[in-house]
Amino acid sequence: MKSRTKAVTDTAHGNTATATTHCDDLAKALEAFRDHGPLIERWGTELARRLGAGARLLVAGNGGSAAQAQHLTAELVGRYRDDRPPFSAVALHADTSSTTAIANDYGVQEVFARQTAAHGRPGDVLLLLSTSGASANLLAAADRAHRLGMTVWALTGRAPNPLQLGADDALCVDAPLGATVQELHLVAVHMLCEAFDQAVDRGEADHWTADTGADDRADADADADTGDGPGSGGGPGAGGRPGVDGRPSAGGGPGADGRPGVDGRPGADGRPGADGKPGVVGRLVGRARTVGRAAPGAPAAPRKGHT
Repeated sequence: MKSRTKAVTDTAHGNTATATTHCDDLAKALEAFRDHGPLIERWGTELARRLGAGARLLVAGNGGSAAQAQHLTAELVGRYRDDRPPFSAVALHADTSSTTAIANDYGVQEVFARQTAAHGRPGDVLLLLSTSGASANLLAAADRAHRLGMTVWALTGRAPNPLQLGADDALCVDAPLGATVQELHLVAVHMLCEAFDQAVDRGEADHWTADTGADDRADADADADTGDGPGSGGGPGAGGRPGVDGRPSAGGGPGADGRPGVDGRPGADGRPGADGKPGVVGRLVGRARTVGRAAPGAPAAPRKGHT
């Protein structure tokens, strides 16, 4: 009994030592990681400028790095800390149907390269995460992105590595274990989001127009002040012109072209059909609202299971 207790105690001490070693490795790597602060700050500012001008961020990784990549896109499309407009960021591995189809038809090395070719445009940013920096499918994606005129950034493990050398800019974590590298990649993701949000607050993303569809929000507001253009809320201006997005206000008031408000517009494009009746979407919505309703004074329809 005594020997068994000693064995359990020794095992517990061994586990504690292992956990402590892991923390020590992380703390040591984190000290060196601090030097990457200026690089992450520069990335955040540049990303705010590009996404604000209409570019998009494509991100990819394998395994745990895929989770980190998707974490980043969620913060940009949603929010990191405070409320702000959403920005375009796509995790390529998250489209499982495309990923598996491409792997089946073209090989695993093409799963990110082909999606990059499909979604990437000149001026977009491709961010690739890899603890080894040697994943063939990420290297192929980097090559494809360069051919398209995209900028390639990489989060990797120790330098030098192939992905670092194939990227326009790279943050290489100096740590011996992949687990520690991934932990610091998450730190980098959060620091990047912080730098991005600060850049947005400074006005670096002022060209962002996804909500209104206007090329210049300042000009739209100026028109509203003169009474010649639409108001910033999207409603018609004093001159009868529709809102900044070309549509009437959310309150349902008609615009200059006579189209009904967004809460009552028929059809998929907001216009009635040639015969004056609602479009396909409008008819389907109207039908859905009346399903199960009886006409006034008509007997109730029997429910299933009752006679």
